[in-house]
Amino acid sequence: MLYHDRSIGDVMEMTIEQAAEFFSANQKIARPLGLLVDTGLGYLKLGQPSPTLSGGEAQRLKLVTELTRGIGRAQNERIRKMRKPKSTLYLLEEPTIGLHMADVELLLKVLHRLVDEGNTVIVIEHNLSVMAEADYIIDIGPEAGAEGGEIVAFGTPEEVAKNRVSRTAPFLREVLQNSTATSRNTDEAPKPAPPRRRRAAAKRGAVAVQ
Repeated sequence: MLYHDRSIGDVMEMTIEQAAEFFSANQKIARPLGLLVDTGLGYLKLGQPSPTLSGGEAQRLKLVTELTRGIGRAQNERIRKMRKPKSTLYLLEEPTIGLHMADVELLLKVLHRLVDEGNTVIVIEHNLSVMAEADYIIDIGPEAGAEGGEIVAFGTPEEVAKNRVSRTAPFLREVLQNSTATSRNTDEAPKPAPPRRRRAAAKRGAVAVQ
């Protein structure tokens, strides 16, 4: 049996990105594949065995599964005219491991989407780009292993960046300053930098634990 001149074997050899385009006319198939592409997993093959996935890839695969379920739940609850959809707590451990910076940005968009839908995301992460996008940071240290385990700083990224004890603060401060400088350089006329998207979700959001 063939579908558009492709057998099931041909389809299983496709990358996720290729399959998303191939099944673009079928939204039930294309939507979850598109979400996988959005999280930077478009290079994986559909037939790739799960034991060959890295920890970060497996986490993102699970994340997309939950996001797909969440979209379905939200749609069903809107149909039922429920006042407030149920929210979910997501706990992720270093999901950026092995990711190119461009893929990290794609992952952040998915995390923001989860938060925008009323969920809470807690990320255990050392990636400064992820930390800079969080609503709240808990910096644990000051060292690793037996020399750590204490809460060194906590608060918004801007508050943690000002902390004089945190080893993370100077590096986070540099990321925040570069982000502000980039925003100013892209404006034709001087104007206040727009608030980062994370500020849009009051009383719910992402927490980065470093």
